[in-house]
Amino acid sequence: MTSTEQPEPTPALDLAAAQHLLDAQPFSRLLGARITAFGDGGATLELDVREDLHQQNGFLHGGVLAYAADNALTFAAGAVLGPSVLTGGFSIQYLRPATGRTLRARATVVHAGRRQAVTRCDLLTVADDTGETLCAVAQGTVLPVTPRTS
Repeated sequence: MTSTEQPEPTPALDLAAAQHLLDAQPFSRLLGARITAFGDGGATLELDVREDLHQQNGFLHGGVLAYAADNALTFAAGAVLGPSVLTGGFSIQYLRPATGRTLRARATVVHAGRRQAVTRCDLLTVADDTGETLCAVAQGTVLPVTPRTS
């Protein structure tokens, strides 16, 4: 690169690119996760609730909710910071047992700077026609990273 050349800008993410990134995660493919909304500092991740994702009392396992929160928080931040981000940390509070047909993790950026983004996520379950039920909330910090070249 010469002194007059500018580095190529990071390509903007859209819903299709976000889903492609999610599909690159083997664990996300195993769970059947999908991005259903993406952009403007927000992301929604959904997965179908299956019996093999339950814990011993018949509720959706807390680890599945934590997975969904982690990914939704990070994708929301990626909508602002770009595609190369990692979760710096997050906390989750479980409010009620998760039951229903679909788990929906809806995340938004609360604040973004150059070095981090703080994001919040509502974890909801959806039954047939009963609407959404809030079952957990999460908050996290997401950091931009330099992608590996090899």
